[in-house]
Amino acid sequence: MYDSDSFFDLTLVGRIGLLFLSSGMALGLIAVVWRGYRSRPLWLRLIGAVALLWLFVWLSPQVYYLYYRFLIPDLPLQWVLKTPPDPLDLAQLLIFQGRETLSDHGKAVLGWCLIAAALAPSIRARLAR
Repeated sequence: MYDSDSFFDLTLVGRIGLLFLSSGMALGLIAVVWRGYRSRPLWLRLIGAVALLWLFVWLSPQVYYLYYRFLIPDLPLQWVLKTPPDPLDLAQLLIFQGRETLSDHGKAVLGWCLIAAALAPSIRARLAR
């Protein structure tokens, strides 16, 4: 399924760096939802989680392009951002109906992790009863 994914065009060091970059951004977003929103009402935590996913899907290509520019210095310095995703794009991403790439599947997993982090305080409170 992922045989032609651009991830595999990178060197081993490039892949490891990309994994660290992606993991760092994902863990940072999850921490924002987990710690930053925990005292908010459930509906606000869920909206915040989806909003962070939306921002990530829209803005992360620029971060990744800068990383690729670090690996491939001949790449021109440019903006690669497109129009922000619409709600249907996010919905398709979350149900794994986007492109069959590591990137889209990773974004979908991140989206579900953000939603789970938003739900965690409510679940924990119910279990504590």
